[in-house]
Amino acid sequence: MAKKDELGRWGEEVAAERLTRLGYDVVDRNWRCSQGEIDIVARVHGGTAFVEVKTRSSLAYGHPFEAITSEKLARLHGLAIAWCRAHAGRHGRLRVDVVAVVGKAGGDATLELLEDVF
Repeated sequence: MAKKDELGRWGEEVAAERLTRLGYDVVDRNWRCSQGEIDIVARVHGGTAFVEVKTRSSLAYGHPFEAITSEKLARLHGLAIAWCRAHAGRHGRLRVDVVAVVGKAGGDATLELLEDVF
């Protein structure tokens, strides 16, 4: 596995653990369809959060949130609708959250959470 992929998987794991401690009920991870992938799907506050995780080993090339463009948010919105169509039931209010993880795989991490960005 490439170092970049290893770092990304580690970041998603760290994010899922933190979200769980914050009261999120993770119901899906790395869900894929023809439009792309959703990192984490979780129930929270009576709704459903579609969580994008961006991980960097340092801030040398910018903050992870800088990778969240309007195009990325639009794609996440489409993915959220596709996930809801594939999973019958009540989903409550839909939202997109973003988690920034900075650190080295296996080491300490700094996390930031932006809720309801779209």
